[in-house]
Amino acid sequence: MSTDVAGEPAIWQDKKRHLWLLGLIAPTMLFTVLPLVWAMNQAGWQIASQILLWVGPFLIYVLLPTLDLWIGADGQNPPDEVMAALEEDKYYRYATYAYIPFQYATAIFGAYLFTASDLGWLGYDGSLGWLGKIGVAFTAATVAGVGINTAHELGHKREKLERWLAKITLAQVCYGHFYVEHNRGHHVRVATPEDPASARFGESFWEFLPRTVVGGIRSAWQLEAQRIRRTGKNPWNPRTWPDNDVVNALAMSVVFWGVMVAVFGVALLPYVAINAVYGASLLESVNYLEHYGLVRQKRDNGRYERCTPQHSWNSDHIVTNLFLYHLQRHSDHHANPTRRYQTLRSFDDSPNLPAGYGALIGVTYFPPLWRRLMDHRVLAHYDGDITRVNISPRRREEILARYQTVP
Repeated sequence: MSTDVAGEPAIWQDKKRHLWLLGLIAPTMLFTVLPLVWAMNQAGWQIASQILLWVGPFLIYVLLPTLDLWIGADGQNPPDEVMAALEEDKYYRYATYAYIPFQYATAIFGAYLFTASDLGWLGYDGSLGWLGKIGVAFTAATVAGVGINTAHELGHKREKLERWLAKITLAQVCYGHFYVEHNRGHHVRVATPEDPASARFGESFWEFLPRTVVGGIRSAWQLEAQRIRRTGKNPWNPRTWPDNDVVNALAMSVVFWGVMVAVFGVALLPYVAINAVYGASLLESVNYLEHYGLVRQKRDNGRYERCTPQHSWNSDHIVTNLFLYHLQRHSDHHANPTRRYQTLRSFDDSPNLPAGYGALIGVTYFPPLWRRLMDHRVLAHYDGDITRVNISPRRREEILARYQTVP
């Protein structure tokens, strides 16, 4: 792509263009480790081979953080002159489309491994032990959880195909309401006390999780009901349900898992539960860290100030960028929600996380460690003024007293 630099013609190249395909490592990793599983079983290392089936959690909690720390920051932003051409380059959207068939191949193959009574071809004497079964379930759930980010990218687009692909991707984790709530709820209320997807200062991930799940589901139903009423229809009339984005997304989950249970039997139910619960929790751990403590101030007219890059935590570590399609460049995403991932930019003046998302997901599970890592950064962002922070109502008095501030 050509542009001008100081009046001289130059060529700008996306250095990550072919590296985006590394995002397909996640949905293919269960298949990739099978030769190693077989080899370990041949060597008599059956426990080790079952541990290897936990490759999904290993990717999230060990491999991504290690690579982020080792390889470091990204740093490449596309110039204005190439943005339009970069947006229209269909290679990038095909890279996201490719995730979906591999995601579902993993879900189906994982269900087979979870329920099969004879895995002699893989070197097991009969079925997998529970160590291997739970590992397979968590790996499939990891693929689906990372897939929510693919749905996030596609769900923001105007093309009907991409919007439907977003809902299809969300079906495995039974989280189709995210398609409605994220686009029409979170992006309107982000970094305000009213947003169930914006974590509050002093709120642990374990407090945030039920609040955001329940609040997100309730918000999605309300938003979709309002949309249908504006067309003069009754949202509770079954005739409107095919056009109800929450209902048809839920129906996709019911149909998919109904067929899977019919094929593999009721023994699959623990696998279904792990996919839904753990897969969704990966999304919510990312939601938790993206806006923790940040808040848009109210103007004199009672409305919140416009969302700016100051209201999202950013990270620009290249490895997680590749796996999550630039989700870490979250400030630009909120400023330009329909912008495709390849054109998102990293802002130096936005608040920055101390590490990549991959390294911080696990940290969110440990509230004392998270607060030690992040609370002083939130305060520094607001020049030490705790009254400008989005504080957890339950701990407001305690937090104000700790920082010697009068409410």
